[in-house]
Amino acid sequence: MSCSSDETASAYGSSGAEASQKKYKGIRRRKWGKWVSEIRVPGTPERLWLGSYSSPEAAAVAHDVAFYCLRGNSSPENLNFPLILPAGARIGMSPRSVQKAASDAGLAIDARLLDAKRGENLQENGSERSDWRRKSDEEHLSISVEDYIEGPDK
Repeated sequence: MSCSSDETASAYGSSGAEASQKKYKGIRRRKWGKWVSEIRVPGTPERLWLGSYSSPEAAAVAHDVAFYCLRGNSSPENLNFPLILPAGARIGMSPRSVQKAASDAGLAIDARLLDAKRGENLQENGSERSDWRRKSDEEHLSISVEDYIEGPDK
């Protein structure tokens, strides 16, 4: 499933920088900047909503998972990332299960990208790191099992 040229234009806006981005299949951009994905269930007029994401990559991964689960491995050229499929993606799942697997995969990508962005910010602001990042594991694990069992009264 691919976006039409009108959907692509609206998905990437009219600026040259956005238009030069890679076009992913099965996604579009909302006016307020979120990326969404949906797919048609084979043999029905029904569309399966796959979610709303912060990044186009997350929406594209959600589409890939759903496409693979619903249509199988017969046409990998229709996948955005043919070499990356999560372990939970299986052929022959129910539409509801496909929806959940696709949403979980997309949200995982969004979380990874957010963590990576936070990591970059921490590196840029290295002097402002919290003390807990510098402590060793032993300092973090200063409570023993006995302390936990005895409780705060002793």
